[in-house]
Amino acid sequence: MKYPALLSFEEVLSQLDHYDAIIDARSPSEYALDHLPGAINCPVLDDAERIQVGTLYKQVNAFEAKKVGAALVAKNIGRHIETLWLDKPRDWKPLVYCWRGGNRSGAMAHILAKIGWPVVQLDGGYKAYRNHINTALAQQPAPALQVICGTTGSGKSRLLEVLDGIGAQVLDLERLAVHRGSVLGNLPSQPQPSQKAFESAIWQRLRQFDAARPVFIESESKKVGNLRVPDALIEKMRAAPCIALTLSRPNRVRLLMEDYAHFTQDPAHLNAQLDCLLSLYGRERLGRWHDMANAGQMAELVDELLVDHYDPAYTRSIGRNFQKYDEAEVLALDDISKDAFLAAARRLHPA
Repeated sequence: MKYPALLSFEEVLSQLDHYDAIIDARSPSEYALDHLPGAINCPVLDDAERIQVGTLYKQVNAFEAKKVGAALVAKNIGRHIETLWLDKPRDWKPLVYCWRGGNRSGAMAHILAKIGWPVVQLDGGYKAYRNHINTALAQQPAPALQVICGTTGSGKSRLLEVLDGIGAQVLDLERLAVHRGSVLGNLPSQPQPSQKAFESAIWQRLRQFDAARPVFIESESKKVGNLRVPDALIEKMRAAPCIALTLSRPNRVRLLMEDYAHFTQDPAHLNAQLDCLLSLYGRERLGRWHDMANAGQMAELVDELLVDHYDPAYTRSIGRNFQKYDEAEVLALDDISKDAFLAAARRLHPA
C-alpha cells in the first residue's frame, strides 16, 4: 500500500481500535465538541490561527492566506513530531483526520508518510465519522436490553455500577451524559458533554457489546439533563423486558443523602435548583421546602420530595412508557450496603 493511504471510515472501522494513534488535526475547540474515540488533539492550526488565516482569506486573498497558513502548519506539525513522535518506530501506524479529510490532515499525513511511517488519512474526516454515527444510531441497537426500573433513590445507578464491575454489559446513560437525570441531576463542577460527544460515547459502548449477551440499562426518559437519547435507543428500551428494583423509603432517603451530598451540604445551591419546580408547586410549597433546607432538615425534605414530587411522577410515567413493566421481575433490596448491591447484581448476572 502506498502511504499516506486515503481510506473511508467504513474501511478503517474494523481497525479503529488497533491504530497506534488516532490524531485529530483540527483546532482545540473542534476537538472539544466531539472527536473519534481515543483520538488525541494535535492541531495543525489552533483556534486563533484558524481565525487569522480565515481573516486573511476573506479580507486579502487566498494566496496570502495560504502562505501564512503553510508557515503555521509546518511549525505546528514540526512541534508535534519533536515533542510527541520522535521515539516512534518505523512501523508506528497512525490514523489522521480533520474536518473533511482535506488540507489540514493531508498536510500532516504527507509529512508523516515522507518520514516513513505507514500513515492512514481518513477520507471525509470527522464529517464522515459523524455520518456513520447518525446512521448507526438511527437503526435499532443490536443488543438485547434489560431495563432497570425503580423509583428515585432505589439504587438503579449503583446497581449498574456494580453490574459493570462484575463483568456484565452495561450502558449507563447517566454516566455518559454526566447527569443524574432529574431536576437535581447536575453534577458539581462537571459540565455535560455536547450532544455529539454523548452520541459518540453511546455508539462506542454499543459497538463493544456482544450481541449474544444482554445489556443492562436504566429506565431513562428521552432527555438526560440537556442531552437527548437517540430515538431508536429509546424505542428499544421502552419495548424491552424490565427489572423492578425496590427499596424502602427510609433507605431511599439514606441513599439520596449520600449521593446528593453536594446539595444537602449547600442549602443555597439546593434551593436554586428547587426553583425549577415553581410552576408545578407554587411559591407557598417552594417556600416551605426552602425553609426546610435552610433549617438543615435535609432528610425530612428529601422524604417530602419523594412523596410529593418524584414518586407520583414515576408512577404516572413508568407504565405508560415501558411496555413490559407490568411483567417486570421484582428485585428487592433490603439495604444500601455494598454487599446488598453485589448480591442483587449476582442475581441478574451470575458468575
